Amino acid sequence: MSGLKEVKNKIEGVSKTSQITKAMNMVASAKLRGAQMRMESFRPYAEKFAKAMTKLSAGPSSDQPLMAVREVKTVDLIVVTSDRGLCGSFNTNIVNKAKKLIEQHEQAGRTVTLITVGNKATQAFKRSGKIRQSYKDIMGSFQMFNAREIAEDTATLFLEQKIDRTELVYAKFKSLSTQIPVQETLLPVSPVVEEAGENGVTAEYIYEPSPAEIMENLLPLHLNVQVLHAMIEVSAGEQAARMTAMDNATTACGDIIKDLKQLYNKARQAAITGDLMDIVGGAEALKG
Repeated sequence: MSGLKEVKNKIEGVSKTSQITKAMNMVASAKLRGAQMRMESFRPYAEKFAKAMTKLSAGPSSDQPLMAVREVKTVDLIVVTSDRGLCGSFNTNIVNKAKKLIEQHEQAGRTVTLITVGNKATQAFKRSGKIRQSYKDIMGSFQMFNAREIAEDTATLFLEQKIDRTELVYAKFKSLSTQIPVQETLLPVSPVVEEAGENGVTAEYIYEPSPAEIMENLLPLHLNVQVLHAMIEVSAGEQAARMTAMDNATTACGDIIKDLKQLYNKARQAAITGDLMDIVGGAEALKG
């Protein structure tokens, strides 16, 4: 009977775990709605802003300090993850992407420093000795001023020529089941030449004030937008990954309970059979 009790306790324990994972799935689903709406409303703004900046940067008068291209000796890597776990391999994929980039830069003889955003990034690299700035416990309630602080931090070092390039590593939200780790160059801002149309003609724009003046005011805001966009993508991806992970965990608990119930029934049947054999054996002994 001790075996039956042990199996029964396991069934109760797994059932309680299943209730917890189901509740966490529901919480993540509710949070995902808000995060996804924020992401979908911000994406067009970030994309249009980036397009406008590339058009401006392609102009002849777009010589700005934040666009200065020089030999890359030092790289600042901004790694954006979530603050909390229990979301499958979501944070691990981002960290692995960052580690590969660090390895590539170091093989090229470059020095890499890190800005970690989110507890998981900080925990992953805390023993590396590369973290120069960390922003923990902000992913649950971040605002534009958080992104501004991060962008201004790396931009200041870029202008002082203490770093030569800044790269942003985060997970881009593709679907509820897919979040892809990506790397984007934040600094220097690269000019993009607009491709010619079908008739070989490119569009020309007249700006007021001059493109140089516009760039001087918009470049810092562009950096803020790019960092905030990465944080929003990670926030939505985190909830989607957690919802999927908790759904899988709930399904796994159901499978374990099913197996334990079969084991319990077998153990119960064996116990009953043993009791019957004892009764029959005792009856036969009395007859003898």
